[in-house]
Amino acid sequence: MREARAEDARTQARELIRDLLGEERPTASALVREARTVLGPARTERCLELARWAPLTRRSTELASLAGLLVGTRELGAGWWEQGRGGKLPPPDEALSSATAVDPWTDLTVLEMLSAWIADDSADERWGPAVAAADLNSWQSEDRIKLPQAAEPGQRLVVAFDAGGRLDAVVVRRADRGLGSNLDFASLRYSRPAEALWSWGVAAGLGPHPLEGEHPDPYEAPVESGAADPLRSWALRHGATLEQTGSPWRRRGEVIAAIERVDWMWRSGEWFAWWRAVAALADGDGARLAARMDDIDAEP
Repeated sequence: MREARAEDARTQARELIRDLLGEERPTASALVREARTVLGPARTERCLELARWAPLTRRSTELASLAGLLVGTRELGAGWWEQGRGGKLPPPDEALSSATAVDPWTDLTVLEMLSAWIADDSADERWGPAVAAADLNSWQSEDRIKLPQAAEPGQRLVVAFDAGGRLDAVVVRRADRGLGSNLDFASLRYSRPAEALWSWGVAAGLGPHPLEGEHPDPYEAPVESGAADPLRSWALRHGATLEQTGSPWRRRGEVIAAIERVDWMWRSGEWFAWWRAVAALADGDGARLAARMDDIDAEP
């Protein structure tokens, strides 16, 4: 069942990528080629520079952000990168150049921030600015937002819930004659840049995603066999197949490919400790790897 759900998600993601980017099987090379055309060579190279700085287990996320920026730039035009925001926010080009995340996205990488930014701007352009934001971790529908003074019964108000995510709140008259609102979850939608970000990441997977001009190739870097062999054996003991794990891991690219094939997120909760250890192995983070191996050793 879990494997079927994972494949359903990938199928949906591939369909969205085909619609948004015209690719059957998304690859880093095809994405970069299209980005150079839409964003321009200089911006694209700066984005790739930031992607190369990221750990290998984060590279797919960074490239997915590039996909969001590509689709968003198509929608809003290259001028989006040059526009300031009345002194409150710098032009996106400035944030890209300085590699500095700005409020309210300081918990994101720069590429994630820019992708969230363009996803929100695209949503505002398509559906109008949101009057409020709601946390959809709670699916309670009633009175989740503060109504504007001019609200009237029957009016539909745009509410933000995520980067590029929107749904409607319907204004209603309550029994006490006061006004309230009900979130209409059937109206939930995402802007196209947000769809591109999600779909590229899911359809392309963790990788490997080699980038042009990388010398040495980070995916060819050796891994610590003293950790690689126990982690591969753990996966086999807990339900992974030889086809999924592949041959014994000696290079970071082999570990990344195995993580992708194993589909650990759709397995039992004990796999989370394995993921943290094997991600540290793939990223070459020795201190983190040692700590995470202790977590694996603690497993029964």
